[in-house]
Amino acid sequence: MSADAPAPKVLYAEFTALPGCEETIAGLLAGLADDVRREPGCVEFAPYQVSTEPSRFFVYEVYRDDDAFTAHITAPYGRVFNDKLAPLIVEAGSQLTWLQPLSS
Repeated sequence: MSADAPAPKVLYAEFTALPGCEETIAGLLAGLADDVRREPGCVEFAPYQVSTEPSRFFVYEVYRDDDAFTAHITAPYGRVFNDKLAPLIVEAGSQLTWLQPLSS
């Protein structure tokens, strides 16, 4: 990455399914992944279910830059996903952690 290139937006999202909601969430994530991966600014969108704790979900996300991330969070299917997810998880919403590289 050159000094003039915009920095990518890198984050992960985590959330915990309420008992019995794991399969529904996995299906919702699969559909969301299809939509997000078609976004022109999406570099990576990788959802996971924690193997040792199946109620826990983890999504690693990379977007080209701030504009790509803004386009992602304003996409209409994102709101639909979050509205469907909210009653299925323990937390008030996805817990986001922002990442930055240690070196370029």
